Amino acid sequence: MTDTDTTGQEEQGLPPIVMQGQYIKDLSFEVPNSPEIFRKMSGSPDIPISVDVKARQLGGNVFEVVLHFNIEGKVDDETAFILELAYGGVVQVNPAEPDHTQPLLLIEAPRLMFPFARNLIADITRDGGFPPLMLQPIDFVALYRLRALEAMQASQQADA
Repeated sequence: MTDTDTTGQEEQGLPPIVMQGQYIKDLSFEVPNSPEIFRKMSGSPDIPISVDVKARQLGGNVFEVVLHFNIEGKVDDETAFILELAYGGVVQVNPAEPDHTQPLLLIEAPRLMFPFARNLIADITRDGGFPPLMLQPIDFVALYRLRALEAMQASQQADA
C-alpha cells in the first residue's frame, strides 16, 4: 500500500491517447489534363505537398483530429493531378497533465494516423495512372513548433 494519490490518469492505467476510429473525411482526385498528360510523362511528376493538422473538441476528452493533404503533381509546368485528402480520426486523450493535450492531439494522433493516410495516397495516385506516391515520414513535432511560432508571431503583430 502507498500513501500517494492514485487519481491521476497514469496511475489508473489509461493510455494517454486512444484512437476510437479513423476515416476519410474528404477526398478529391483530379487529372484535369488527361489523357494528354500521360503522353507527356517521361518520369515522375514534380510533386509539391502541403500538410496541416487540425483538432476540435467533440465533448469531454474526445476530439476529432484531421490531417489535411494538398498535393499537386506537375509535368513540364502542367498539372498532372490534384489530390486533396482530409483524413480524420476520433481520439480520446487522457493526459497526465492538462498542458499535454495539445501535443497529444497535434503530434501523437497524427503520427498514429499518418501510415493509413500515406497508404491511401499511394493507392489513389497508383489507381489514377501515376506511380504510387510514397510520402516520406512527417516530423509532426517540427510542424507543431512551426504552427506555434506562426501563431505567436501573428499574435504579436496583432498587438502592435
